[in-house]
Amino acid sequence: MAAQPDSSTSRKLIAIYPGSFDPITNGHLDLIGRASRLVDQLVVSVLSNERKQPLFCVQERLEMVREVITPFPNVKVDSFEGLLVDFASKHNATLIVRGIRAISDYEYEWQMALMNRRLRPDIETMFLMAGEAYSYISSHIVKEVFRLGGGVSDLVPPQIEQHLKNRIHGARS
Repeated sequence: MAAQPDSSTSRKLIAIYPGSFDPITNGHLDLIGRASRLVDQLVVSVLSNERKQPLFCVQERLEMVREVITPFPNVKVDSFEGLLVDFASKHNATLIVRGIRAISDYEYEWQMALMNRRLRPDIETMFLMAGEAYSYISSHIVKEVFRLGGGVSDLVPPQIEQHLKNRIHGARS
């Protein structure tokens, strides 16, 4: 029988969950909750990519994520730009968590996982299927529906809906 590693010397499993989170949705929160149960520490990593023309700046997205992750004590938030694997290495993470909503997500995520493995073979990628109730939700769809006057209260936490109201309706005033 193999000896069990001493817990004082065993390495913590740290995972990165990257995304734009513009804004964070209930689908994101579902994945955060599920992933946080599988690892010692989960770093929700807000991508700084201005080419995507985000509705909220990185600092606002960081604050919104912090507002809604309080139920998960082993989750922290940070932002990054550049290569995800470099960011993961900086945090001593050995796992990247990616959500898959539909088969259409898979091909892109597969390519990214293979490239990340090529760049850093010591970092694995784990795909989590979106919960059935969230498989159609994306930040893009939430923003579009909200801009057009549709209800999103079942798609985002209440405080995130308020941020959307302040940004979109505030801009109209």
